[in-house]
Amino acid sequence: MSFFLPKLSSKKDVDEAIKSVAEKVLVLRFGRDDDSVCMQLDEILSKTSHDLKNMTSIYLVDVDKVPVYTRYFDISYIPSTVFFFNGQHMKVDYGSPDHTKFVGSFKTKQDFIDLVEVIYRGAMRGKLIVQSPIDPRNIPKYDLLYHGI
Repeated sequence: MSFFLPKLSSKKDVDEAIKSVAEKVLVLRFGRDDDSVCMQLDEILSKTSHDLKNMTSIYLVDVDKVPVYTRYFDISYIPSTVFFFNGQHMKVDYGSPDHTKFVGSFKTKQDFIDLVEVIYRGAMRGKLIVQSPIDPRNIPKYDLLYHGI
C-alpha cells in the first residue's frame, strides 16, 4: 500500500514538505517499505488519506535515506509517526514518556482519524501539544533507550 503515498527521499524533500504544507496536519511516517509493521501502518494511512485530504498531507520517509531526521527525532523504533502543523512540530500526550512521535502502527483507521482531528483542532487553537484521543490499550508500549549517557 505504500506505493499510494508520496515518499520523501532526502533532507531537502522533508524540509520542503515541513515548510510548504499550510493549514493542514503534516504526517511523516518514518520507517522502511519492506518492514511488516510499516506495511500495516501504510495500509491504514493510505486508506484514510482520501477521507482526510482536506486536513492532512501524508508522506513516507525512509529512515535509511534521511538519517539526519532519524537522529533528530530519535527514531529508535519503526514505524514512528511525527506530526507538524504550519511548520510547527506538534506533540501529543499518549500517556507515554515520549510526546514527540507515535511509535508503532495504529490499531484501527478510526484511531488515526481521531488523532489527526484532535491535532488539527488543537493546532487551529494555537496549541503545540494535545491529549491523545486513542484508548491507552491501543497505544503500543515501549521503553525509551538512551545511548551514551
